[in-house]
Amino acid sequence: MTDITIFHNPRCGTSRNVLAMIRNSGVEPVVVEYLVTPPDRATLTKLVADMGTPVREVIRQKEALYAELGLADATWSDDSLIGQMLAHPILINRPIVVTPLGTRLCRPSETVLEILPSAQRAALSKEDGPPVVDDAGRRIGQA
Repeated sequence: MTDITIFHNPRCGTSRNVLAMIRNSGVEPVVVEYLVTPPDRATLTKLVADMGTPVREVIRQKEALYAELGLADATWSDDSLIGQMLAHPILINRPIVVTPLGTRLCRPSETVLEILPSAQRAALSKEDGPPVVDDAGRRIGQA
């Protein structure tokens, strides 16, 4: 049984890249397609708390619905913003990954490498081409 979960949108390139990095560490995570199976209030609230980020950073601000609902208005409470994400899961930014080492919104996708318990097993490039990990499993661009 795996101890890694990804809240995933298969239509999102960043989410697909993160899933590839998790799998490249030798783990098949629990994949929650949150648009099909949205988290409940307790789960979403815990994810936000575990990330240690403001609720507003978990909202997908580039989504048209964000503007349509007027969610940029500072008068929205955190609880109300979570309610909007629950009512409209497309507003949940992704991918969110939970591992024994932490919970993160993995944007950029390389963020997931900080919380994976196992090292990368092979070279890996993002879908759009840039390499992320070399043949020895080391992150490219890191000292």
